[in-house]
Amino acid sequence: MADFYETLGVSRDADKEELKQAYRRLARKYHPDVNKEAGAEERFKEINRAYEVLSEPETRARYDRFGEAGVSGAGAGYPDFGDMGFADIFESFFSGFGAGMGQQGTRRRSGPARGDDLRLDLKLEFREAVFGGEKEIRIPHLENCNVCSGTGAKAGTRPRTCPTCSGSGQVRRATRTPFGQFTQVSVCPSCNGDGQVVEDKCENCGGAGRKQETKKLKITIPAGVDNGTRLRVSKEGDAGARNGPPGDLYVYLFIEEDAEFHRDGINVLSEIKISYLQAILGCRLEVNTVDGPVELTIPPGTQPSTVLTLENHGVPKLGNPVSRGDHLITILIDIPNRITAEERELLEKLAKIKGDRTGKGGLEGFLGGLFRG
Repeated sequence: MADFYETLGVSRDADKEELKQAYRRLARKYHPDVNKEAGAEERFKEINRAYEVLSEPETRARYDRFGEAGVSGAGAGYPDFGDMGFADIFESFFSGFGAGMGQQGTRRRSGPARGDDLRLDLKLEFREAVFGGEKEIRIPHLENCNVCSGTGAKAGTRPRTCPTCSGSGQVRRATRTPFGQFTQVSVCPSCNGDGQVVEDKCENCGGAGRKQETKKLKITIPAGVDNGTRLRVSKEGDAGARNGPPGDLYVYLFIEEDAEFHRDGINVLSEIKISYLQAILGCRLEVNTVDGPVELTIPPGTQPSTVLTLENHGVPKLGNPVSRGDHLITILIDIPNRITAEERELLEKLAKIKGDRTGKGGLEGFLGGLFRG
């Protein structure tokens, strides 16, 4: 992709007047009605596109930060027929038919424009996602200038009607075709479609009417949110141009991994390791849950990988926090590699008793079959 500054032949710190002079000089040189050389029309489109982006402070800031991807939604001021079919081209020619035949064209002036929506990616801890709550965030966005109240004009002055388009926000170009003379309409390059120009700019915002500010904001995180949940915060996006309504803020949530707990839908998963004696005899243990410590009963004869359930200790259902999932605990059994002589003696006695009853003697046979049910 071509660099817009190189297209206009200006430096990256060029002011608005330098941009305008460069645009007018190049536009006169490559205008299709003046320059019939091959590639002139394409060059004219590139010049219009570059000026349209760089002459508007907000779009210029996005272009400087993100390149052309940051302004890809903005339309070019000069029509590009490259991807249009014949019917579309025909319609484009005839859209200005009335003006081309001498009728009074409709004067359309750009009014207040809605501000851009913004996106913020927010990380939450595991328990924050489970229970929700308030979260303070900082969001950089465009706010209306409090000095000029969004007009862009210096105190005591007002924007005046654009002399290039007479306040319509559009410029028209007559084109001769086999069907007759028609008019093509494009955004006025002098006022960028506003219909007004600011001669004495507000010093606080540089004539933009808006200024980049970082705002602290408290948002409510609902209980039960998960990775990828999107929250919409109304009217907290960029302020609109020409005192237009603000856009919205969209907060995308990403949940950090927890060392102890994992999530499966609205259920919480964890593991606990017990001794082989606790598994044989059963016991009561205190285990951690997202709600805090809870007593868990281990039944006698519990087998490895048994899953025990603590009901209603899982994740609240998003939108219905009264309904909760369960906490599923997988039992791991710790069989020691080494035992004391006393422990071995006791286990051998137990193995002998077990062997006498089943016909399978020996400590190894006893331990080997102990947890196979």
